[in-house]
Amino acid sequence: MKMSELFDRGEARIRWIRSRMPLLADARTEFAARQPFAGRRVGMSLHLEPKTAVLLEVLAAGGAEIVATGNFGTTQDDVVAFLRGQGMTVLGSRDDSLEQHHGNVAAVIDAKPDILLDNGADLAAGIVAAGMADSVIGGTEETTSGALRLRSELAGKLPFPTIVINDSLLKAIGENRHAVGQSVVESIMRITNLMIPGGRFVVAGYGWCGRGIAQYLRAFGGRVAIAEVDEIKAFEAALDGYRVDELENLAEWGQVFVTATGHPGVITRDIIDRINDGAVLANAGHFPWEIDVDALYADAERLTELDSAIERVDLPGGRHIVLLAGGRMVNLAGTNPKGNSLESMDLGFLLQSLSLERVATDPESLLAGAQPVPDDIEREIARRFVRALSANR
Repeated sequence: MKMSELFDRGEARIRWIRSRMPLLADARTEFAARQPFAGRRVGMSLHLEPKTAVLLEVLAAGGAEIVATGNFGTTQDDVVAFLRGQGMTVLGSRDDSLEQHHGNVAAVIDAKPDILLDNGADLAAGIVAAGMADSVIGGTEETTSGALRLRSELAGKLPFPTIVINDSLLKAIGENRHAVGQSVVESIMRITNLMIPGGRFVVAGYGWCGRGIAQYLRAFGGRVAIAEVDEIKAFEAALDGYRVDELENLAEWGQVFVTATGHPGVITRDIIDRINDGAVLANAGHFPWEIDVDALYADAERLTELDSAIERVDLPGGRHIVLLAGGRMVNLAGTNPKGNSLESMDLGFLLQSLSLERVATDPESLLAGAQPVPDDIEREIARRFVRALSANR
């Protein structure tokens, strides 16, 4: 597709989505008046899809200079074309290799951003490694996976505040539980064309995302089991009416396995060796490390691409396993990926917008390192969202 055609397609899609995100529309008007990001460069590493484009428009309206890249395997080229047409520096394409993706992240860091809009803590880690942390006034982190990195690998290494959007209870309920639950189940249905009712599904992890995935699978008639190493979360899953067991004991029961933990090495070679013939593996976490794809490929006798984002892996002994999206995020994979719902991302990206405004205008009120969204921002957004839903009528 020609660049002009990509731009036109991106513009049409973003225009429609923009019209369905009233919270961000209000923020754009407010930011245009206040100019909280005037003279600031925002470096972003986040999925480049239409809803993200609306967020970047809001920040640009507030005076921000944007230097952005997407995440590996999820970039939508028409969105990139549109954003470049708006004067933003946007790096990456759908077909980038992992090496090219890492180069794009490095290029954002090399642009010396003042503020980070991060996903998976890739920018924060790169800034620290490059010895550039003192040039950053603060940032935000979108995901569970990134929050874990900030509080382990990067603990004590960030001299600037990072507001963890994923710590927000609003995001946990609205986006992680309901939107991720809906989008993951929709994506599995769209990519595989499998029937949910009566199927046996194993969800690894019963955090907010795992809760939502399990809820929506059961709502469609799926039989759902939970694998959870945290005793309290396992207790909750049991009281919610799910079968709860160790992943090793569920391997031979499940037909579809979905990881949602944020941790590496969940479905290991040992688990893969126990899984039934024809089982489907999907990941809902940010990083493609929850399924040991390298071990799966190393044992493969043959790999067959069945369709976009669906691959048959033939194993010794006549077994085969179906892998979705190469172990990457399933809800942004396949033909016409949609990601999370418009309303949930309107909520989540307003959390981003107001948190980034706080970083830009009042960094002294924040602590160094990872921290939750300030309570006053949470409550203001909750009020706005209830009004936008007309839930008070």
